[in-house]
Amino acid sequence: MAANKFGRYVWLVDLIRCHPYITFREISDKWENCGLGDGKPLPWKTFMNHKEAIQSIFDIIISCNTKRGYGYYIENAVQLKGDAFRSWLIDSYATLNQLQADRKLEQRISFEKIPSGNNFLQTLLQAMRQNCAVEITYQGFGKPHANTFLVEPYHLKVYNRRWYLIGGSVYSEDIRTYALDRIFNVEVTDTTFKLPDSFNINEYFEGCVGIIANRDIDIERVVIKVYGWARFYLATLPIHDSQREISSDNESTTFEITVRPSYDFIQTLLQQADQIEVIEPQWVKDEMCQIAENILSYYKKSNNG
Repeated sequence: MAANKFGRYVWLVDLIRCHPYITFREISDKWENCGLGDGKPLPWKTFMNHKEAIQSIFDIIISCNTKRGYGYYIENAVQLKGDAFRSWLIDSYATLNQLQADRKLEQRISFEKIPSGNNFLQTLLQAMRQNCAVEITYQGFGKPHANTFLVEPYHLKVYNRRWYLIGGSVYSEDIRTYALDRIFNVEVTDTTFKLPDSFNINEYFEGCVGIIANRDIDIERVVIKVYGWARFYLATLPIHDSQREISSDNESTTFEITVRPSYDFIQTLLQQADQIEVIEPQWVKDEMCQIAENILSYYKKSNNG
């Protein structure tokens, strides 16, 4: 019953988020046909109870605008849109609601699978909730063997189909990132810690593309010229939040991005293959040229072999 109520709350939030200034009658009609209820209109008392529960659980305020036909809307919609976690949760559960309502859709929706590391999520979340250090056995890529040590779990992050743990070292003031699929074991310890007041995940990854928070690389302006289909792709799915279009013509679009030009950033540019050109700074342009020469040398060797 609790899970069913949670699903109803998410359904209502998603409906009003997608249809601002929707009337109660319209909400009731859509509820009657959504497949989550008993096929009957939504009672007014139930609607009001759901509104209160949504504010309590999600901190989402549903208000009524009497000047716009008594239409309901999300009062803090801008804040919700900027909250990646709550938006992801609502999107995911809204899709699950539809699958539960119509099993025929199960074979028509595919999700990107995260290969491994999920088995440690609950343990790490427990440790984060209690602010307890964890003992992990970890072997990084390129390392000959695994090591066991203590980590203070600060944050969990998904990037490029992998879960990552961002944590503080018990032995120093360093903050490091660990891929969950490189962890062999996790144990919650009795050692507690206090999350530093100075730690902010957005500031930690400021200017970063990807999962490497390389503080040794300065944030600077990178200008890229994008050709062909890639210019439309990057216009709708920016490389970084700072990306801004500065010019365009019939053949290309030029963007500027304010980032740390780290390894992850360079790899993201390379995903666009031959449809992207770095204009500035020169050192990033030189690095891209060197990578292109390296790739070309591999094919020259194979062709001459």
